[in-house]
This record gives sequence, C-alpha cells and structure tokens, in this order.
Amino acid sequence: MPSTPTASSGSPWSVAPEPVGSAAAAALWRAYYTEVSDRWYELNEGRRTDPAELEREIAADTGAGLTPPGGVLLLARYDGEPAGTAGVRLLDPATAELTRVFVTPGLRGKGGGPVLLTAAEDAARGLGAARIILDTRNDLVEARALYARNGYEEGAPHNSGPYAEHWFSKPLAPRTT
Repeated sequence: MPSTPTASSGSPWSVAPEPVGSAAAAALWRAYYTEVSDRWYELNEGRRTDPAELEREIAADTGAGLTPPGGVLLLARYDGEPAGTAGVRLLDPATAELTRVFVTPGLRGKGGGPVLLTAAEDAARGLGAARIILDTRNDLVEARALYARNGYEEGAPHNSGPYAEHWFSKPLAPRTT
C-alpha cells in the first residue's frame, strides 16, 4: 500500500492514503454520494434525493472497510487540493474490491481517474490481492468507459447489490520494483 504520494513526476496529481474520517475524505464522500444518488433519482423518479435520506445514507456508510489492515481509502489531490477518492478493500486474500472512485466534476478530463486507478491497483497489490473487481450502474457510462480504457473487463456478476448492473475485473500483475 503506498505510504507516500503517487503520480508521475511533474503531474499536478498526487494520491496518498487518507483516514476515512478526515474532513477532506468526508467532504469528497458527500460530493460523491450526492452526485450518484441525485443522478439515480433524476433518471428513475424525476427528482433529486430527499435531503433526509441523503443525510441518513451518507452517515450509514462509514467506510469502515476502507481502513487497515484490510483496506485503504486513497485521496487524490490536484495542485495540493482534495480532488478525488478511490477505496480498496480485500474481499478474500486474493481479491480486492474497488469502490468510491470519484473525481470532482471541475477536474474531470484532467487525468485524475487513471492516476486514482493506478494507485488503487498498487494498494490492492500491497494488500496481497491478485485481482481487483468492482460493480457499477448502467447510468454511470463515464465510469464504465474509464474502467474499460484502463484494462478492466466486464464479466459475469460477482455480487447481487441493488445498484450493481455491470461487473468488472482486472488481474493484477505482481509489483515491479
């Protein structure tokens, strides 16, 4: 698992582990959840998320699985400012799950997604995983395209989550030093 920021030299992006309860992580979790929840409700019910439901659901998912020793939350910064997250948690000794992949809307298209995926894959390897899996929804077409561009292959369902409509996986080659 990376203990120092990762990104290519000269990049405005850096990624490092972050406590799930930090102010930056909490703010990005709120932004992520609000966006995906509102998107679902707008598409399916023509409305935004009810504020009470939003608060309840944000509080309910504490990110407990994204803490050592079996997980990590990664926080991306762009020119030093919090700009995105990716979570990795072990499901079994060889399989990690990727979750909470998010880049703030104003910074999308600036390379943060691939930087986060690379850091998440490195973190998964550091946890001992040989493959990484994830699920996503039909309407999150940008996310699906990001995963496909970065070597993730869509396959059979690996869970039965209520919002899981597409399942991806990627084998993780051993770390090179």
